[in-house]
Amino acid sequence: MNREQLIGLIKQKRSFLCVGLDSDIDKIPAHLMGSDDPVFEFNRRIIDATIDFTVAYKPNLAFYESRGLKGMQSLHKTMEYLAKFQDKCFTIADAKRGDIGNTSTQYARAFFDKDASGFNFDAVTVAPYMGEDSVSPFLSFENKWVVLLALTSNKGAFDFQLFENQQGEKLYSKVLQTSQHWGNSGNIMYVIGATRAEMLAEVRKLIPDHFLLVPGVGAQGGSLSEVARYGMNKDCGLLVNASRSIIFASKGEDFADLAKKEAGEMQLEMEKLMKAQGII
Repeated sequence: MNREQLIGLIKQKRSFLCVGLDSDIDKIPAHLMGSDDPVFEFNRRIIDATIDFTVAYKPNLAFYESRGLKGMQSLHKTMEYLAKFQDKCFTIADAKRGDIGNTSTQYARAFFDKDASGFNFDAVTVAPYMGEDSVSPFLSFENKWVVLLALTSNKGAFDFQLFENQQGEKLYSKVLQTSQHWGNSGNIMYVIGATRAEMLAEVRKLIPDHFLLVPGVGAQGGSLSEVARYGMNKDCGLLVNASRSIIFASKGEDFADLAKKEAGEMQLEMEKLMKAQGII
């Protein structure tokens, strides 16, 4: 999906919601455990319940890789199911890859080359700290996106990402400025945590046009209105992720209904924020 298509989808759905499919088998409602593939069945029902309100889905690879072959089969089925909604959603592999060039080439094939791996994600999260040659293989695929980690929402972000050099430049700022030369606003997004919402104003000074993937709204306590206030641009420019607050809104048989309710409420708030900015 290219930039214009993504912007069009956001305006059509009046939403910039990304649902994280962090489908922990230990948290899936008990009544699904008798299914042939409980994780896929859970994902399928979440997707059906939220597709009208959701622009993007983001499976976190850890919850699939940790289950070995069964987990990867669940992911493959999930992606095959999402392919039925190809024009209705953007897909992100939350994999946080990044290695020397030849290894990154194989990672890129794993997520982007359907003929090679069976997966056809629109985007993949990538760690930037090994530099340009570790990122560029992902950028060689047409209409695919790299989502670079820049300023994350976890407390450990303070360990490195806010470190300042002798000129007072923070490490995350260096990532933003340097990586702009590797690609463009049509193939690079950045992860900026919602719990750092006030810093989005500084981020936007450096990258006014790029999309931002913003985790931390919902269970992690980030404010959607603050994210929009500081981070929204003329095209919206945001994908705000919510995982646990939507997919685990209930542990009972009504889990899909409550997921729909949570997603719908977020969409309505997003619609109001987009109208206030004149985007729709």
